[in-house]
Amino acid sequence: MPRESYQEKLDALRNDVLYMSEVVVDRLRLALEAMEQKDEETAWEVIEGDDEVNELYLDLEEECIDLLALQQPVAGDLRLIASSFKITTDLERVGDLATNLAEYTLDADRDMFPEVDIQAIGATTIEMVEDAMDAYAEADVEACYNIAERDDDLDERCRQASETVMRDLIETEIDTESSESDVEALMNDVSRMLLTVRDLERVGDHAVNVAARTLYMVEKDDELIY
Repeated sequence: MPRESYQEKLDALRNDVLYMSEVVVDRLRLALEAMEQKDEETAWEVIEGDDEVNELYLDLEEECIDLLALQQPVAGDLRLIASSFKITTDLERVGDLATNLAEYTLDADRDMFPEVDIQAIGATTIEMVEDAMDAYAEADVEACYNIAERDDDLDERCRQASETVMRDLIETEIDTESSESDVEALMNDVSRMLLTVRDLERVGDHAVNVAARTLYMVEKDDELIY
């Protein structure tokens, strides 16, 4: 009976991590929707919802510590608990990045850089996080490697997007009639777009981290961690 209870706790940990990922992905999706629609109400929903993500993270941290301290797991069980804890850290940071996107939405007051498809980049990052969590749920080694490979494409798209923004800035004509506030608004737009691209790229990095920890959990293989 004690061993059954222990296995139930391990299963509960995995399920709780998957639930946290669902909450985080929902926040990320809402943040992108708010950005696309300039919806301040939804943006605030994401910002205020970050407390829930933080609370989930702390609860899971305590869950992992209890399993480590009270059950003294070894081998595969130990890797499951340690990897789960690291994955929750990445999920919490994805939640923070979603909050950043929502805050950028509140600061934006005009459309800029239509040639940069933020929604497409954002959709890719959501898919990567979801697929990484599926790999964690199913102990899918092949999927872990696939996610790491897809991150190279995401990085390249983000690099091209940033270059587009900088090229547009260089080509923008600022004449003597431009007011100081106009110039400041332009620079704020550039900064906000570059930060948006950077944060989405980081979401992809966290998806790779999840895949790396899953690979280690399943096969004790640290290839993707370094």
